[in-house]
Amino acid sequence: MRFIVVDGLDGSGKDTHARFIAEKYLAKGESVIIRNHPSDSFFGRKAKQSLLGRGKVNHLKASIFYFLDVMHSLLRYYKKADNVIFVRYIGGVFYLPSPFAKFFYRFFSAILPTSNYMFFLDAEPEVLASRVANRKEKEMFENLEDLRKVREKALRILNGWHIVRTDREIGETRAEIERILNMLDSKN
Repeated sequence: MRFIVVDGLDGSGKDTHARFIAEKYLAKGESVIIRNHPSDSFFGRKAKQSLLGRGKVNHLKASIFYFLDVMHSLLRYYKKADNVIFVRYIGGVFYLPSPFAKFFYRFFSAILPTSNYMFFLDAEPEVLASRVANRKEKEMFENLEDLRKVREKALRILNGWHIVRTDREIGETRAEIERILNMLDSKN
């Protein structure tokens, strides 16, 4: 089983590129499950509701429910298909204050499944902000200042991920992801 993670900040193209990855393996006749977090589970709905709020209490609630949502997906879907793709995974910790982000990133990386198929989609904060500007629902971190802070923190903390730039033509990004997937598949 391939466990594939597509993570990144809001507006980085996670859903778009996860679908591209799914299509690649579906075309080979392999089964694929995509789990997007926050999801449609009870915990995912609570996480999403908290993300639409403001303040420290909602920030904390969003983090807790997000973690529970990811755990729910792991327990329910991990190893249930040839390819399990998680859109958003432990990258949610990057939205926590710095000392907590680093601690929880290391903690979750140690206890949760990881793989060589982990992608962090990266783009300049100005590009991300322009992509999320027209969304109907604004989450608490979808502003230029927070996107800058969270991106800087993520790039400082990330270890062992494939960092792929998405602030370029989509075909270039897809070609890079395809190259990485082919390289990883050839090793397995």
